[in-house]
Amino acid sequence: MKPKARIGGFVAREFDEVRIEFERNFAERGDIGAAVTAYWCGTRVVDLWGGRRTPRGPEPWNEDTMVVVNSTTKGLSAMTLAVANARGWLDYDAPVARYWPEFAQNGKAAITVRQLLGHEAGLVLLDEQLSVDRLRDLDYLARLLARQRPAWPPGTRHGYHTMTVGLYMQELVRRVDPSHRTLGRFFHDEIARPLGLEFYIGLPREIPDDRLAAIKPLSPARGLLALRYTPPAVTLKMIRPGSLLRRSFAGLAADPNDRRYLEVEVPAGNGVGTARAIARAYSAFAEGGAELGLTAETIAQLTAPPNATRPNDEVLGVPSYFSLGFLRPGPDVSFGSSPRAFGAPGAGGSFAFADPDAHLGYAYVMNKFDFYLEDDPREKALRDAVYRAMAGLTDHLNARDVDTVTALRHPAPESARV
Repeated sequence: MKPKARIGGFVAREFDEVRIEFERNFAERGDIGAAVTAYWCGTRVVDLWGGRRTPRGPEPWNEDTMVVVNSTTKGLSAMTLAVANARGWLDYDAPVARYWPEFAQNGKAAITVRQLLGHEAGLVLLDEQLSVDRLRDLDYLARLLARQRPAWPPGTRHGYHTMTVGLYMQELVRRVDPSHRTLGRFFHDEIARPLGLEFYIGLPREIPDDRLAAIKPLSPARGLLALRYTPPAVTLKMIRPGSLLRRSFAGLAADPNDRRYLEVEVPAGNGVGTARAIARAYSAFAEGGAELGLTAETIAQLTAPPNATRPNDEVLGVPSYFSLGFLRPGPDVSFGSSPRAFGAPGAGGSFAFADPDAHLGYAYVMNKFDFYLEDDPREKALRDAVYRAMAGLTDHLNARDVDTVTALRHPAPESARV
């Protein structure tokens, strides 16, 4: 008989179905270790963690366990550019070359920040593979990025910039920040510290290993099983050597369990933190961002409809919708209560987003990677349960009554087991 997973944390009474689904993730859906957090109207109403921190050992996933979240990092990185926009340092509609003149070479002079962050620039590939040591040399990276040629005429198509978009974000932050901080330092100073977040883009060396969840990576055997639910177009692009998707991964050889990789800044893919931290950041954005100095104009740009005139993604082979560094809902991509939601999924199954209309900040993280492009059943079950709970509460409460929402919280006993 499969041993029951250890579960810790709390849920508000009306959110108890989320706890039930979280327990089912371990009992029925194969989770090893995971955490989920939801903030509603700025108040934490779900905060659960459980299972094992290590795939093969008994070490428990604790309240302070952190994990690498792959491309869910992109959303936290995009938040730094939103802060820069609100401060007047960065115009989304300006050419990138206004801030980074060297970027203009090889046909890139007219590419705007909006096009770059919307994955429309065609800058999917790098002309050399990056080592961890190269990732430390940001001046070298800037020269490398500036010389790249677009894979298509910028602005005419879009395709997922798997790893490169974060590197371009990094250099933009360095250029527009008056103090020329790295993106990871900027995030720490301007977002993480004010909100009290444990999330790092560039893991500090003083964080001990026993606080980090070890990853069970994807494997060829599980990849074969995933053919049952992976879109055929994505599968074909993954196995075809010359495809943009396959080649985009080839530019960076990275092991998510390698501390050396986690300690450099890879703003598209190596952020490390807790579900609580990620959900709290998205909650701040869902509530308008005033505590971070965001303006109504910046929030309006983040929630404006993405460019959906060419939905098919040149890299992934399926429809996708991106705007200003975030994934957005669209006819073929569903999350949130309205098209104004924005977030970022991560390879393996993590997902986090802000839903301004529902006043929700949400995050799910885990250490067993799977192959779902979106709507991983583990995460989707939790997300749906959160929305059902909110729908039930709005029949009885004013959703803006934070005091009432706070009173709903009650702790789940540490002895809770599935």
